[in-house]
Amino acid sequence: MESTEHGLVPTGKGWFVLNAREAPWYQRNGRGFFCEFEGFEEHKPDFSQLGINLTVLRPGEPMAMYHWEADQEDFLVIAGEALLIVEGEERSLRQWDLVHCPPGTEHTIVDRSTGADWGAYTADEAARRHNAGVERETNDPEQAYARFGASKRARYRDGWLPG
Repeated sequence: MESTEHGLVPTGKGWFVLNAREAPWYQRNGRGFFCEFEGFEEHKPDFSQLGINLTVLRPGEPMAMYHWEADQEDFLVIAGEALLIVEGEERSLRQWDLVHCPPGTEHTIVDRSTGADWGAYTADEAARRHNAGVERETNDPEQAYARFGASKRARYRDGWLPG
């Protein structure tokens, strides 16, 4: 582990243990707080098969704009309740619900994919009703998230995680 101004980050390709309260976080205006266990920039370990992130939302905040990706994604509610918008449908989620999204599934899971063929942010009325949708389909994340402003790296702050 290497200590940075934003928290501890893993280095290298070996195993590690990292507590979420010691990892780097992002303060995302209007989209909660986001912990990236995978490090950043020069501190990126090799997570070639799986990405692990933690998002804490305040009431009414969307995690992401409605989109699809070329890879599968999964979402686990570890505390509280949430609203899933998937394939144009709304579904209430509660603690310990797991959502599995096969490739191509339109949903509001946090966007962590990159590259020209990653997918798209799709226009959907159900997503827009909950402040999680774009007006017109785009594959440009800057356009999809423009109204939220830039995320800022931060250290964990007490109260972001339950318990």
